[in-house]
Order: sequence, then C-alpha cells, then structure tokens
Amino acid sequence: MAQVETVRQVFLANQRFYEAFESLDIRLMDAVWRQDDGVQCIHPGWSRLTGWRAVRDSWIRIFNHTRSMKFQITDTQITVEGAAAWVVCTERITMLVDDEPQETQVLATNMFVRRDGRLESAEWLMVHHHGSPVLQRLMGPDESDVQQA
Repeated sequence: MAQVETVRQVFLANQRFYEAFESLDIRLMDAVWRQDDGVQCIHPGWSRLTGWRAVRDSWIRIFNHTRSMKFQITDTQITVEGAAAWVVCTERITMLVDDEPQETQVLATNMFVRRDGRLESAEWLMVHHHGSPVLQRLMGPDESDVQQA
C-alpha cells in the first residue's frame, strides 16, 4: 500500500509541474523545482541547461513570450526507486500563436527526488525535465504502423 501512495505523490508532483507551466507564473514554477546546481532542463530544440539559475531563467523567457498554453498529459508511466522517481509521458500542447491555436506533441521525462533525499518525506521536487518534440503524429490505441494488405 505504501508504494501506491508514493506513486500517487509523484503523480501529484508531476501534475503540479504542468499546472505551474500552464499558469505561466514563475513563483509556481519555483515551488516545483529543487533549487540547486544539480538540476537540469532540456526544452525541445534547446541545449541542456544546468543549475537552478539557468533553468529558472529559461522558464522566465518562455513565460514572457507565451500568451496561453494548455496541456493534456497522456501515456503516463511512473517509476519510483527509493528517494528518486521519474515520469515519462506525452504532452499534448495547445498554445496561442498570433491568436491562432496551434497544437504540438512532446515526449517528456520528468525526474523528481524527495526533499532532502529523505525516504519519509512526502514532498517531491523536480530535478530534471527533458522534452523531445514528436515529429510525426502519434498513433492511437486502435492504430498500427503495420499496413494491412
């Protein structure tokens, strides 16, 4: 039962990340991340950013140039190993570009650690976010990449 609760806590930490992202509010994003030199972030098409200052600055740049962003998170897989956890998911993003809605998909890996590495802690903080753009449409559950003859 403890493992189910831990997975739920990681799920909620991941959800808080996307809520902060959608809000375009740096204070909410600050609350999601561990703030030290070990954190890393790789936005789609960007170089790797290392350290809280560089990661935070990237969120400020994104938030300052975005009017609206909505996420639908699918295909979520959560793995927990001790005081570390990672979430692999698909971000289906709708954003406004020149007042026109645009949609894109990103495969993301989000890594979390328990605050101060304590196993008894229920608070999970992000230490790594990596987003890779999906260059082709993802197939639905009833589709296959095998052509029928």
